[in-house]
Amino acid sequence: MPDRREPLDEYRAKRDPARTPEPVPAAGEPTPSGSGATFVVQEHHARALHWDFRLERDGVLVSWAVPKGLPQDPGTNHLAVHTEDHPMEYATFEGEIGAGEYGGGSVTVWDHGTYETLKWSDREVQVVLHGERVQGKYVLFATRGRTKGKPDDGRSWMVHRMDPPTRDGWTPLPDLVKPMLAVPGELPEEDDGWAFEMKWDGVRAVAYVDGGRVRLMSRNDLDVTRSYPEVAGMGEQLGSVQAVLDGELVTFDERGAPDFGRLQQRMHVADVAVARRLAKTVPVVYLVFDVLHLDGRPTVDLPYDERRALLDGLGLAGRSWQTPPSFDGPGADVLAASRENGLEGVVAKRRTARYRPGARSPDWRKVKHVRMQEVVLVGWRPGKGARAETLGALVLGVHDDAGTLRPAGSVGTGFTRRMLDDLLARLTRIERRSSPFEERLPAAETRDVHWVSPELVGEVQFAEWTSDGRLRHPSWRGLRPDKSASDVVREG
Repeated sequence: MPDRREPLDEYRAKRDPARTPEPVPAAGEPTPSGSGATFVVQEHHARALHWDFRLERDGVLVSWAVPKGLPQDPGTNHLAVHTEDHPMEYATFEGEIGAGEYGGGSVTVWDHGTYETLKWSDREVQVVLHGERVQGKYVLFATRGRTKGKPDDGRSWMVHRMDPPTRDGWTPLPDLVKPMLAVPGELPEEDDGWAFEMKWDGVRAVAYVDGGRVRLMSRNDLDVTRSYPEVAGMGEQLGSVQAVLDGELVTFDERGAPDFGRLQQRMHVADVAVARRLAKTVPVVYLVFDVLHLDGRPTVDLPYDERRALLDGLGLAGRSWQTPPSFDGPGADVLAASRENGLEGVVAKRRTARYRPGARSPDWRKVKHVRMQEVVLVGWRPGKGARAETLGALVLGVHDDAGTLRPAGSVGTGFTRRMLDDLLARLTRIERRSSPFEERLPAAETRDVHWVSPELVGEVQFAEWTSDGRLRHPSWRGLRPDKSASDVVREG
């Protein structure tokens, strides 16, 4: 811990009192005396959201910047960066520090109270906090680290909660909650007992929000956070709230209707710089429709209506995240409105139903205007004429109820040249010698086919199923990297 014989010199050196609303006592002014046991936590929306934890000591506020806030359970340690001492007047400071100034951004008091000192040394501080939002025993301890080859500067600390959570039954944020899935079907015969939501033509994602940071996981358990950087701001809005949210990543066209084709440009991007550029030209909106965990409380066993009330209470609204409305009905009117607005259809959700992670449940019914089917890519045929240099058609499969891969025909329309070239590059890397189907196919269906390992998933629009299980008049919509081949089944 730095020598505090001149405790506020570093603080003054970083601030111009003419340019910041922060208190900046003049050098030589007597240090105000407090109770000797004041603590404050301030939420600081600077370049990166963090919480400033300050303890009164010898007439100043000894301070740490804690990126994810004070931990709420003893199972997690959080980074705490030891910063310069602050004047006692800072304990009540709230305001907007100008852009370009040190610590530029908004500051609000998140919690305050008194504390008891159990231990105080240069490398370890143990205290018991008595605040309005935080109570309990904490220890801050220095870690020996090097910064860019320099010796340990004493700034790297960790903070650990030493006793159990204050609230009984508090549960840590889960690492993974698989999304609940809807079954295809028709509108319920009676509207009573059902809520109706619009069906968005996007990709499913579960958001894990902790300490103002957002982690996005796809339906097939891939971390896609880097692909959608614009959603990070949702974490700043939630601040210290811990939550697991279910929703859909959607792009919109110039009419304001979902555009799955545009979304394809965002779905395969892992490069951070490219994703940031695309966020400006092909932005997504994360449409949140469920909450699965909230501030230490699992909510999956609550009925839909209670979960929806909790979600609405979060007030999620931003340029890149929204909470679309839920409708009471009539279901037929909601379905008609979805068609008028260029949407895919509606999802009817039973009001008394719990959330069933990873299950496809009749408590959620998806009603579409156009039939669509996820498909496994099992092969391709070369193109002819204008497509002589690329592929001409994709050979498709779906799994039956027993999990056996069955042929579903082929699709040769709905592609752009860019799609064709991208698909050909992906498919040639996973070619195999033999058909992945267990059954023997007619010669007409195997002629000129380049077989591939059944790994890639796509989606087609189609008219109907034929009597022999093939898709009639399919049209390609795009790849679905958010879905696993083993999960693709015939939907009806």
